Amino acid sequence: MLTADQQSDGQTKHTGVRQCLDEWYYGSKYAGNGFLVGSWGKSTEIRPPRDIDIMFVLPREVYDRFETHTGNKQSQLLQEIKYVLSQAYSTTEMSGDGQVVVVPFSSYGVEVAPAFLLQGGQYFICDTNGGGRYKTTDPTAEIAKVKEANTATNGNARDLIRMLKRWQQYCNVSLKSFLIELLAIEFLASWQHKGNSSVYYDWMVRDFFYFLKNKSQWSSVYVPGTYEVITLGDTGWQSRAETAYNRAVKATEYEASEMPYSAGGEWQKIFGTDIPTG
Repeated sequence: MLTADQQSDGQTKHTGVRQCLDEWYYGSKYAGNGFLVGSWGKSTEIRPPRDIDIMFVLPREVYDRFETHTGNKQSQLLQEIKYVLSQAYSTTEMSGDGQVVVVPFSSYGVEVAPAFLLQGGQYFICDTNGGGRYKTTDPTAEIAKVKEANTATNGNARDLIRMLKRWQQYCNVSLKSFLIELLAIEFLASWQHKGNSSVYYDWMVRDFFYFLKNKSQWSSVYVPGTYEVITLGDTGWQSRAETAYNRAVKATEYEASEMPYSAGGEWQKIFGTDIPTG
């Protein structure tokens, strides 16, 4: 988890970005039309800090205005968001492409996804690829999915997700964080020890990697809210899952034999040196 200083730093950065957009589009920096999504919205952030994802809900008239444009309307919208933020952060080199505008602060960046609220509580977000289009997303359902899983597993879901994100980062795993979250939730739903204490975390990690290594590139997950089907794809993550499983097996065997330093050495190969060896 993040330190208090990291949390405070992140709070300052994403609040400033949201207030800048609120003031421009709503006339008050306290209008409150931006909210956290991604790891900060789901309380699954890890050290070292990654980018902070926020969704900013724009007025309907902005959508109507851009609908009168020709060309890639979504790219043009991102460029406008970039311009607005540059008025407050003039010394910061920003980028706007795909779905977000990135404000790269020195410690970590803020990624802004401009959005339009739809009936039913879902949102349109930009996708500038292929000439531009709007994509439907449901961040409220995504956040609720993690919260529900965490409640159902005695807090184990968020802890497992954090550990897997550290593995992803340390071992350069090609699976996206969003997929890792959904895979962790899927695994825990049927894991027999899902409600037990952290004493079972070594087994939890070992058994998750067994679950993952037996997935294929054609395996898929469903996105909460929109039920979009996303396949895992690639193949690079499979060998890393196999390696992590073998190391986790060794670590649990060392622990059972009361060899904590040897166990810690194996865990460090998976998660890095933040894991103690004794």
